[in-house]
This record gives sequence, structure tokens and C-alpha cells, in this order.
Amino acid sequence: MWDGSSNLPGVTLNPFSDRPEKEATMSLGYARKMWALDSPTLTVEAVTLMYGLSGQVTIPMPAFLIQHDRGLVLFDTGIAPEALDDPVATYGKDLADVLGLEGTTEQRIDKQIEALGFKTSDVTHVISSHLHFDHSGGHHLFPDAAFYAGPGEMAAAHFPPALGAFCFIPEHLARMQSWNWKEVTRHGHDLFGDGSLQLLWMPGHTVGELSLKVRLASRTFILTGDAVHLRAALDLEFPFPLDTDTLSAVESLRRIKRIAEAEEASIWITHDPDDWSEYAHAPGYYE
Repeated sequence: MWDGSSNLPGVTLNPFSDRPEKEATMSLGYARKMWALDSPTLTVEAVTLMYGLSGQVTIPMPAFLIQHDRGLVLFDTGIAPEALDDPVATYGKDLADVLGLEGTTEQRIDKQIEALGFKTSDVTHVISSHLHFDHSGGHHLFPDAAFYAGPGEMAAAHFPPALGAFCFIPEHLARMQSWNWKEVTRHGHDLFGDGSLQLLWMPGHTVGELSLKVRLASRTFILTGDAVHLRAALDLEFPFPLDTDTLSAVESLRRIKRIAEAEEASIWITHDPDDWSEYAHAPGYYE
């Protein structure tokens, strides 16, 4: 009787699948530390973040620095550092006038990395949740890193749908062309092969939106990127008004909740001001 073995070393065959299944002998790993880098803020009309709200809301725009034995990783790079000095020159008057940007030069992402004892050249991997200006503004500070984007994100950023097209800055995208870009598949990507940093495709806000699951020794986080903007939207499963695909966006909200429940992970909503207040940020860290 066939016992499920094969003639390939380290591989068994699952009779219910047409693909080989590697034996589960590799131990799972952990990232060493994670810092939420202090954040400039935007003040925007609340209804632009979630249907049914009124008034204005001030939201953070953090990036996350993660130390792993095999590299130093950034999830997003926040607002363009030069915008802290001159938002009009960086984004144009029409966009700059509605941003309500507040921040200091000490909140530049390069300054914050240096304050933690690293150099910008130490960053080996940059993961883009997506390529909107408030998440990819500091990418140009890390030209030698390996860059990761979700499926179709780069193409959509260059030829965006009319809805939300203003969030892509053509001049900033143009300088990214020659860098080392890797496109994540729809199945996601395990960055170091040990389960510690898993890129999760969460389409809807943009076609290639990524969230990042970070497993540390003490706890696991899901960094949502813009798959969700506010805690209330996650609870109610409300899409973002400027999502490119509403149905996909709602399914991504549900997937984030399912993954968090299954793995007892903490959800950190990047733009939510209450999440920013609740969790530690640099120089504090999680390990």
C-alpha cells in the first residue's frame, strides 16, 4: 500500500492536493524589535475617511522599523520629508492646501532612524503598503534597499483610476523606476521564510494594498496600512469612501479580523489616532 512517501527528499505527498507538501520541520522565527516611528499628522474632513462622520479629524502617518536577524525592514516611509519644510513645493498648492500637514524636521524618517542608532543605509527592505504619497514619501532615502509592492500596485500607480488619483505623485513615482522592486503575488509573501514578517495582500483601497503581520516573541501585530483607516470602520466593516474596489475592501476588512482572531494578533490601524495613542512608539519598542 502507498504510504504517502515520494522519491524527493524532505517531501511527502498529500493525497488531497496535486502539489507536494514540504514536511513541517522548520522552526518558526521572530522579528527582534519593532518601532513605530514618530509621525507627522494630517488634519482632514472626517467624512473622507468614513461615511457618516462629520467635522475634522487629525490622523498620524507613521512608518514602522523592524529589526530581524537577516535585515532591517521598513513598512512604509510616511510623508515626504521635504514636505515638512515646504508642502507646496512638494505636493503643489491644491493638495497642500487641504492636507493640514503638521510636523517638525525631527520627525523626518531619516532623522528618526538615526536617533535609534541606525543609518538609512542599514535599511535592507522597504515594504510599501501602497504607493500613495503619505505612505511612500520617504522611499527615495533608501535607494539600495529591496522594495516590495503588492500585485498590480506599480502599474496602477502610474495609470490610476480617476477616484483617488491625486494620491499618487507622478514625480515621486518616476524616481522609483530604477530601484530594486519585487512584486508580491496574490498569495502574499513570507519575507524571510520563517513566518516572522508576512506580507498580506489586502486589495480594495488600491489594487495592490498590503498589510504586514509581524511576529515578535512577546506578541503578534497586523499593521493594516490603508486596508482600514479607522477602528470604527473595522468594527462596522465600512469601506473607505475613496477605495478603488469597495467589495474587495470589505472582504479585506473581514480577512484582517479573521487572521487576528485565529492568531491572537493585535491589529494596529496605521491612521487611527486612538491606536497611535494606545501603542508605544519610538523610542519605545516591542520585542
